[in-house]
Amino acid sequence: MTEKQIVEYVKNHPSGKVKLAITDIDGIMRGKYISTEKFLGIIEGNLGFCDVVFGWDAGDVAYDNNSYTGWHSGYPDAKAKLDLGTFRKIPWENDLPFFLGEFINDADMPLDICPRQLLKKVIADADKAGYTPYFSQEFEWFNFAETPQSLADKNFAKLTPLTPGMFGYSILRSSYRNDFFTALYDGMKKLGVPLEGLHTETGPGVYEAAIAYSGVLEAADRAVIFKTGTKEIAYHNGVIATFMAKFNENLPGCSGHVHQSLWDKKSTKNLFYDAQDKSKMSEMMRHYIAGQLYCLPFILPMIAPTINSYKRLVEGAWAPTTLTWAVDNRTVALRALPGSSKATRLETRVVGSDSNPYLAMSACLAAGLYGIKNKLKLKQPATKGNGYRDLSNGSLPRNLWDATQAMKESKVAKELFGEKFVEHFTQTREWEWKQFAKVVTDWELKRYLEII
Repeated sequence: MTEKQIVEYVKNHPSGKVKLAITDIDGIMRGKYISTEKFLGIIEGNLGFCDVVFGWDAGDVAYDNNSYTGWHSGYPDAKAKLDLGTFRKIPWENDLPFFLGEFINDADMPLDICPRQLLKKVIADADKAGYTPYFSQEFEWFNFAETPQSLADKNFAKLTPLTPGMFGYSILRSSYRNDFFTALYDGMKKLGVPLEGLHTETGPGVYEAAIAYSGVLEAADRAVIFKTGTKEIAYHNGVIATFMAKFNENLPGCSGHVHQSLWDKKSTKNLFYDAQDKSKMSEMMRHYIAGQLYCLPFILPMIAPTINSYKRLVEGAWAPTTLTWAVDNRTVALRALPGSSKATRLETRVVGSDSNPYLAMSACLAAGLYGIKNKLKLKQPATKGNGYRDLSNGSLPRNLWDATQAMKESKVAKELFGEKFVEHFTQTREWEWKQFAKVVTDWELKRYLEII
């Protein structure tokens, strides 16, 4: 639809309102409904949106270590701008018009710490170099036969999975709650988030969805909308969906793998593919992989952003722990998938389902571009066999604190994303670590209360 057609649709929608959202640093969509009149008054300008969305954590607790905003600034309104190109109709809300937005500063320039603006900055770097990035993200997540109230009543323990048992790729299990399964697949298509595939995964009540690939900004928009949209569809079907990286220590974690390739802007050629190469991988793809291997220790909090993220990154749980790469090997950090000129791509397997898609894709793309720009050689041989045992290039940081400190002190991270973003983002991750560090867990009570 053209912008004119979009505006006409909004004007004529019987609800008289519009739904909008902006994604915070944790990847959570923060939004509201506004009247049609309000929308028409801001489409050429901007709207005010309380800057507390960058001044509190996922639980709405205000940071005390944040320099962008806080009690010291009084939490004023920040400027936000809607992107009409993100227009969608929400099928479970009578095709209500929906838009994504992003933050700008007082000079109407991109706000450094806004996740969507950060991705656009990295995209601009790719564009300047003559590349068009195509990305997609796939998600695994657990589903429970619960409600928000029952979660609270049960204190988030002893939850009932949508289906019991370990049934990956199960035709049988997907037919049991086919109402939810179908509503999810069809609802996402109508919402403008087409899925290439949807199936059950290993674990009780686990689904996996692969979102169709697109330009990287659209891919991130789709991923953000998919996560919240899935939760909303789940609500309507008496289900709670969670994208936690590791719900249970005895079950596999939930990934958010990012698939990526670079295409020539002029010739629309996949620059990762080389028909003359034995492995069908171009030299550019090798530079890109080398860049990610080099940068991963310094950008890890952007793709593993929570305390829980690192519970997933353990040996033998279908998530990588080492700085490794290989061709079509699911035990390594970077899985190269060379093949045809259309399908050749890289899959970054470190990314968890709890990631903020804008930050995860920014991290992957910027690191790959760093390798191309600096012509980094892929000297590290492809891993043969078990990537968990290949320590030739080292391991990933083991927890959020160590990963955050590596990023905080990294000149590379500041070069890729800017000092203001790195400062703000690492402050938020330090806050996350400190909130966890003071909590007395059930594990500690069971282990120490009686015996010690």
